[in-house]
Amino acid sequence: QVQVVESGGGLVQPGGSLRLSCAASGSIFSIGAMAWYRQAPGKERELVARITSGDRTNYVDSVKGRFTISRDNAKNTVFLHMNSLKPEDTAVYYCNVAVAGSWWSGYVEVWGQGTLVTVSS
Repeated sequence: QVQVVESGGGLVQPGGSLRLSCAASGSIFSIGAMAWYRQAPGKERELVARITSGDRTNYVDSVKGRFTISRDNAKNTVFLHMNSLKPEDTAVYYCNVAVAGSWWSGYVEVWGQGTLVTVSS
């Protein structure tokens, strides 16, 4: 079993910053890509940022230049640094981690429970 737990959400004023963290634990042999998604009320879940095991990153256009994704492989953790936050960034943010439980198994995507980010004055 693998658990993925996010933290760091909360209420922030427009223009402010937050850092989200996501840690994977359990029966982990290898971790592949790690990603952050978000889902705003009444909208579909969207990919915000993704980082591969080789540290290649990609971002949705709306957050480019404001958000930065990074990872700490020693701690099986991924971060999302969010700057210049806007009200439209308000959403539940979900962590998604590709995990292999053994050398012979493929990668399975595991989701966290989500953390709420609210940008409001």
